Amino acid sequence: MKNLATSNSLNEIELIDNKVIKRAARAIRCLPFNSQFYSDIQKNGLDAKTVFQKRNQYQLNSKKWFKSSSSVESSFRWLIIVGMLRREVDGQGLTSKVRLTPLAKQVLEKESKLIFLEPRLIDKLINGLHREWPFR
Repeated sequence: MKNLATSNSLNEIELIDNKVIKRAARAIRCLPFNSQFYSDIQKNGLDAKTVFQKRNQYQLNSKKWFKSSSSVESSFRWLIIVGMLRREVDGQGLTSKVRLTPLAKQVLEKESKLIFLEPRLIDKLINGLHREWPFR
C-alpha cells in the first residue's frame, strides 16, 4: 500500500526546490556579474568594495553597473537571502567577504549559460518586487 503522506511530502519538497532554484536563477540573470565574478567568489571570496572597484573585471558588459560599493553590498544581501551567497567567517565572526553556497554551485553548473541570459521584463519586475518585499 502506498503511503500518500510521504508521496505528497515529496511532491511539496520538489515544488519548493524548484521555486528556490527558479528564484536563484532569476536573481543571477538580473545582476550584472560575469562568470569571472562567480569563479573568483567561489575560490577566494570577495567583498563589495573590491567588486565595485574592479568593474572591468566583474561586469557583464550588457548590464548596468552599480553606483557605489553599498549597492554591490545590497546585491550581495539579496543573493544571501535567495541562498546563492554566504558570509565568510573568521575567528572574530562574520566578515565582509562572501562566497558561493552549494545551491549556487549547483545552479551555475547546471545552467552554465545562465549568467549570459538577458532577463525578461517580467523577470526584472518579479526580482525587484521580491527584493523590496521578500517572499510574501
